[in-house]
Amino acid sequence: MNAPTIRIVAAVIRDDRGRVLLVRKHGAAVFQQPGGKPEAGDADALATLARELREELGCALDPGAARFLCRASAPAANEQGHVVEAEVFEVQVLGEPCAQAEIAELRWIDPATPGELPIALLSREHILPRLR
Repeated sequence: MNAPTIRIVAAVIRDDRGRVLLVRKHGAAVFQQPGGKPEAGDADALATLARELREELGCALDPGAARFLCRASAPAANEQGHVVEAEVFEVQVLGEPCAQAEIAELRWIDPATPGELPIALLSREHILPRLR
């Protein structure tokens, strides 16, 4: 039997030092890219990403600077028995990201040396390697 698929849109946000932003949701043990699931009314993937970044990080997406990075899938980090399939975009944001809503913690990491930080498989195996 195939595992149920969760479709999401994820963001790669870098700071001026080239580090990548990862987030940890309340109650979650691992860090992952910011983003989320499309909702009714989201016109497209970038609209979903803009809404999620506004709600979870309090910053605005610069839509003119968004670049499609990849489509990837992996076992879901927070929903056992599910697979997450992500459209991933490198983006720039307006404003300083801060943890709010369902986000408990933010971390800026060097994608080449993420260390021992617990990171979701989608990010660790598919997204971060593309950024090195």
